[in-house]
Amino acid sequence: MREGLYEHVVTAGLELSLDSLQGLEPELGRVDEADQSHVLTRHIAKALHSRLASIKDPVARLAAANAVLGAIEAVPDPLSDPVRELRALRLPDGPGRTPRLRHRPKTPLNDAALLTNAHGEPSLASELRAEIDSADSIDLLCAFVMWHGLRLIEGELATARDAGIPIRVVTTTYIGGTQREALDRLVRDFGAEVKVQYDAKRTRLHAKAWLFGRDTGFDTAYVGSSNLTTSAMLEGVEWNVRLSTAATPSLMDKFRATFDVYWNSPEFESYDPDRDRDRLDDALLEAKRGKSFDRVTISTVGLEVRAYPYQQEMLDALEVERVLHDRHRNLVVAATGTGKTVIAALDYRHLVAKAGGRPPSLLFVAHRREILEQSMRVYREVLSDGDFGELYVGGQRPERWKHVFASVQSLTSYGVANIPRDAYEIVVIDEFHHAEAKTYQRILDHLQPRELLGLTATPERADGSDVRSFFDGRTAAELRLWDALGQDLLCPFHYFGIADGTDLRQITWSRGRYDEGQLADVYTGNDARARIVLTQVRDKIVNVGEMRALGFCVSVAHAEYMTRVFNNAGIPALAVTGGTPGPDRSEALRLLRAGEVNALFTVDVFNEGLDVPDVDTVLFLRPTESSTIFMQQLGRGLRRTQHKAVLTVLDFVGYHRKEFSFARKFAVLTGLHGKHLEKAVKEDFPFLPSGCQVRLDKLTQEVVLENLKSQIGGKWAQIVAQLRAAQDDSLESFLETSGLELSDVLRQGSRSWTKLRHDAGLETLPGSELEEKMLKRVRAFAHVDDPRRAGAYRSLLADDSRLYGDLSPAEQRLARMLYYSFWYDGGGFDSISQGFDAMRHEAAARAEVASVVDLGFEAARHVPAPLTGSLADVPLQVHARYQREEILAALDFPRLPNSFREGVFYFAEHNIDAFFITLKKSEADYSPTTMYADYPISRDLFHWETQSTTSVNSPTGRRYLDRSSTVLLFVRQQPKDDFGTSPYLFLGMATYVSHTGDRPIAITWKLTTPMPADFYNHASAVAQ
Repeated sequence: MREGLYEHVVTAGLELSLDSLQGLEPELGRVDEADQSHVLTRHIAKALHSRLASIKDPVARLAAANAVLGAIEAVPDPLSDPVRELRALRLPDGPGRTPRLRHRPKTPLNDAALLTNAHGEPSLASELRAEIDSADSIDLLCAFVMWHGLRLIEGELATARDAGIPIRVVTTTYIGGTQREALDRLVRDFGAEVKVQYDAKRTRLHAKAWLFGRDTGFDTAYVGSSNLTTSAMLEGVEWNVRLSTAATPSLMDKFRATFDVYWNSPEFESYDPDRDRDRLDDALLEAKRGKSFDRVTISTVGLEVRAYPYQQEMLDALEVERVLHDRHRNLVVAATGTGKTVIAALDYRHLVAKAGGRPPSLLFVAHRREILEQSMRVYREVLSDGDFGELYVGGQRPERWKHVFASVQSLTSYGVANIPRDAYEIVVIDEFHHAEAKTYQRILDHLQPRELLGLTATPERADGSDVRSFFDGRTAAELRLWDALGQDLLCPFHYFGIADGTDLRQITWSRGRYDEGQLADVYTGNDARARIVLTQVRDKIVNVGEMRALGFCVSVAHAEYMTRVFNNAGIPALAVTGGTPGPDRSEALRLLRAGEVNALFTVDVFNEGLDVPDVDTVLFLRPTESSTIFMQQLGRGLRRTQHKAVLTVLDFVGYHRKEFSFARKFAVLTGLHGKHLEKAVKEDFPFLPSGCQVRLDKLTQEVVLENLKSQIGGKWAQIVAQLRAAQDDSLESFLETSGLELSDVLRQGSRSWTKLRHDAGLETLPGSELEEKMLKRVRAFAHVDDPRRAGAYRSLLADDSRLYGDLSPAEQRLARMLYYSFWYDGGGFDSISQGFDAMRHEAAARAEVASVVDLGFEAARHVPAPLTGSLADVPLQVHARYQREEILAALDFPRLPNSFREGVFYFAEHNIDAFFITLKKSEADYSPTTMYADYPISRDLFHWETQSTTSVNSPTGRRYLDRSSTVLLFVRQQPKDDFGTSPYLFLGMATYVSHTGDRPIAITWKLTTPMPADFYNHASAVAQ
């Protein structure tokens, strides 16, 4: 072989030295013959490179290179055996050993693929069997699990069981598709852990997916249309995508994150055949028959009623009002059918627990027997006490008078004055919008409970009164539309904004609204606009003959005109107004329900009598300035029914005056504000609750955007003009009267309340050349939300504040938190004392920051808790929000805060590891490659990845995994908010649970204190 290679090289005409080649003999003698060619090739390559480089003529060099290539190609192939690929390492079969790793999937472990059960490609079942054979963990997320599907992989599952491979299964009772026998076998025969979502009426899980974890890191997953059934895995027209960590790492990260969140959610309950088989049978039968008990707003874990995520947020809000602000008259606003009574009952259970298990005396007031009976049943279920409460309605009277569910009529008949003022510690008044009635007023004026709770769906009444006036204008907790839609409590909507060509810019604007007489003149008899309405109805409604629509008009004349238009077009319609006699109104509603009439046109009729759940179309035929009235009108069609898939909303939009605001309407519709709303309009609302759409035609989009740009945030000159006209002395008063947000005044740059007053020509407090620099940092205090810090900051900002040197060590820590919030670079002062001395001359800046601190504390959403044990002296409170400068100062960071650039820091003096975590790391709206490194798994579990250089054997890694330090988590959702840099929410102490990987290490931490419900609901990897 060597001689042949020599010969070919020499004959190539390059005159290489044979002596040089033959000098390799000793090296060639030390290697196998199969490897000798590699040694020769390496040496010849060096010699050839040198020889070719010495040929200066390009043509001659090209000829020489071609000759070399020809010589090399003529060399016989020296390999006697083909290269072999190492595919698996396994122990030989034998006693006590489970035979595994015998089969490989047809798709390589580092590839992705699409499987369609087509001819010539492997079936999903055969691929799953091979995947199971090499997996070190198996997770299945599947809407249906059936016996015949399970038996296709039973051999491999049994082998996995024998090898100790963990198997986790998440499934549902959706349409009764799962077979209980299949789940029993998974648990009993294959050792699987199974979790079930029992609530068939609220089940939203239709996913079908497998995840196969491997210790080598070559994880794979299947996501697609196949449930665990025979047809899905063998013969059906099913599509399934095969993912892999090597090919699609970001998708695998999302899969793991989402599955872990489901697995740890209380919505999915562990299934034990011996304990739960009867419950599962009942749930499957109920789902199969399409029947359900009235549990839309009640969820149970075992026998305990628990709050859904949105309900827990509202309960937390009530707790904040009572504990943080000492407010004990509170109003809960939530749409009918979303569980107001459940919230009241859960709140009462919490009050029972706080009273050491003693049920406080309770009076629950409503105006109908049906409401009282249903409410008492809810309280009994929540309290697990079938004997709780007594009815006082009609002929029924209480005997014990301790926990009474009473009608307002019965109480009035008894005589409210005959009830001792303090007879009931807790008073709950349902349908509180009736409270203006004299009978309700007497109850409210006479009774003096420890806690008063009002429940209503409509705080703003048609007569102009607002029941929030009983609560100092406040709403303690309100169920937002987008949360209700996300929880499947309301029917999803398709909203269409349609240009109608009307010009409203010359119509008089007075007291926050258009002149209704002039509006009526524009719309009534406007045949061109009416033709647009009819055209759009026919275009957007699949079958107008089956439509049940409500049209909201500006006047009686307008409603009657639209009724004639529809009837003339062959669409049966009636007008129902405040002047319509009761019997005629009832008959109109009956005809609409029966489908004999397709549309009712109405004006100023928002009472309960017009509640028609079957309404599937809403026509906004007039501009609505009030967001509350807009929601009341929209809400007429949001009630869920069995036959209504979606609510169609047609909003006819003209050219508006600059005073009219689209921002309020779209804010309640989408939950978006400010620049986020403007961006959503431009991008066609890409992030809405499931099933919902907002579509604006081109002209409407232009009109809305122009209006938003003039309204959102307010141009500085407009805000200045508002203040000049209002002459408000306080920032709080100005925000209330103007309807602006605090961020509008403090948004960016040099904006401040002091500058606003100066520009409006109003008096301001004195200051020096330092004032401008301090005012630029005022917005850094808008997040202060715990009483200790708020009180300390107010004291330090007061005219008579003590000198820094006279403060206690604990007070000095708080002072440093304030100081570095102003000057994270130290401010150029020789000492902190000098900086505080300079601050004394800045009366305007100090007063403004104190006002902002007060407003921030008023907006607090969590009840904070102090640290305990060895950290009791640290002035940080769990579930309060902090800027990074405050955190570093509180933990005695040894340098200036502006020198800190990392996301982690070890405070050796206190043996504290502080993690600064931003969940949404990209400025993009959606970044799939960065969203699933750090995320909450549940309210008390958090997944976090170390820096990429941290290994499990490094000192830092060992400290994390050995639990030798105190770990504190500071988490925010995104880097920026309306005030600039977002603060971090302090989640408190965390302890190590488990980890995977290396450089980075993925660690699961357990929080000592569960994170707040609102933060978890919005930060979770899945919809809550």
